[in-house]
Amino acid sequence: MGIIRWLLNAGPTVFLPMLLFVFGLFLRIKVGKAFKAALMVGIGFTGLNLVIELLTDNLGPAAQSMVRNFGLTLSSIDVGWPAASAISYGTTLGSLAIPIGVALNVILLVIGLTKTLNVDLWNYWHIAFTGSLVYAATNNFALGLATMIVHAMWIYFLADLAAPTIQKHYGLEGISFPQGASAPGFVIALPINWVLDRIPGIKNIHWTPETIQKRLGVFGDSAVMGLIIGLIIGSLAQYDITKILNLGITTSAVLILMPRMVALLMEGLSPISEAANQLVQKKFPGRDLYIGMDSALAVGQEAVLSASLILVPLSLLIAVILPGNTVLPFGDLATIPFMIAVMAAVFGGNVFRIVIGGIIDIAISLWIASWIAPLLTIAAKSAHFSMNGASSISVLSDGGAWTTLLIVGLGKLLSWGGITVAGMIVLALMIWLNKFHTKRI
Repeated sequence: MGIIRWLLNAGPTVFLPMLLFVFGLFLRIKVGKAFKAALMVGIGFTGLNLVIELLTDNLGPAAQSMVRNFGLTLSSIDVGWPAASAISYGTTLGSLAIPIGVALNVILLVIGLTKTLNVDLWNYWHIAFTGSLVYAATNNFALGLATMIVHAMWIYFLADLAAPTIQKHYGLEGISFPQGASAPGFVIALPINWVLDRIPGIKNIHWTPETIQKRLGVFGDSAVMGLIIGLIIGSLAQYDITKILNLGITTSAVLILMPRMVALLMEGLSPISEAANQLVQKKFPGRDLYIGMDSALAVGQEAVLSASLILVPLSLLIAVILPGNTVLPFGDLATIPFMIAVMAAVFGGNVFRIVIGGIIDIAISLWIASWIAPLLTIAAKSAHFSMNGASSISVLSDGGAWTTLLIVGLGKLLSWGGITVAGMIVLALMIWLNKFHTKRI
């Protein structure tokens, strides 16, 4: 447990390069090459985190200012993923998520029920989240552990299912996204894309950063678009002119810098991914291996960021007019790029479709997050999380994922029977995908 806590405190920029260096040596990559690859991953992740922090530190307060300025009040406050992860890892149950996730990943890889080797250890908090909610609902520790196992299986399945689409769209060869807040979006995007393909007129609308720039000239350039969207959000936040301009420059900088940081990270990952696949092909002919990474690798695409910035004010509007919603979007407004990153790959980077899909996804997420709020509030209190005066809390990203509704809902309603049903469904899907399915989506 001490090692696990040290890894969590060190963060991905430290333990991810260390893990990949050891993995590189295991793959028989030369020491110097493995060290350089791991170092580049660390540099890339550091740069990526800096750019993401630049976005969240500026966009988050602007979004929260909009909430206050519009006088929005709903019974549950969205505390955001940082608070949710702290709550999830703040219990004895949650602290077991990493060893459970790693052990399960190794077993599934050996028996051929997943292609994803998940090195994104920090994001096992997503399974700790659902485990803690089921424990809060049932007061059954063993059932909470079973929930984490089943949720991890769902994440590996969705990561494998979406990987070919993600690799093709983002150019991330050999990469998958086993992240609890992003992977479920793949299933939501598929039917939306199918419907939009069959609506006359709508099916022909195709807005990409390239087509927008071609039509609008300099105003369609990604840097200029980032500036304009940032200025609009700053104005809605009722900032003074200096803060509006600062926000505009920041969003513009994020749109330009993010892809460059991803390129650095991929420079380090490529030799490790290639060596891993060569080993798998040698030992298990015909099988692929994906390196499971944070979906932060995808949020830097211009289409994702542009659509996300448009969705920030729209999320507040949706929350106000959506019947049955009790959650006020707040902490996770700056996390919207992660929520739609996998969806964007299904939509082929079409900004119009990403926004439409994002609106639908946020509406669904608000409903689920409203239902989950009482359980999360109980879990937060058991983890001694400071509520800062709030009587009810929720989280838009993980709290609003359909996988959370499925797993926690079945666990709360049917206890062991419900978790068993969720587990049997995903086991059948994993067998279908890895043993019988040959056509890639």
